Amino acid sequence: MAGTRASLSISTPNEKWIQGQIASGEFASRSEVINDLIRRVREIEVIRARLIAAEQSGFSTRAPEQILAASKEELRGNRDL
Repeated sequence: MAGTRASLSISTPNEKWIQGQIASGEFASRSEVINDLIRRVREIEVIRARLIAAEQSGFSTRAPEQILAASKEELRGNRDL
């Protein structure tokens, strides 16, 4: 996947964590780790917004876990995850 190159300053503890993720074999590069983190934050933002909207509407009969599962399924279907 092509993307934009960026230069980042990362704190020492975060760099050690990133290197640990790569060493574990879960990721092949720093870019993969950073892109995965961003994807996860974006997912959390969508889910959180939907949960807040549902709570404010007072209309949802679904449990938070059901809303979370439905949101993840929809994001995967839209290929946003």
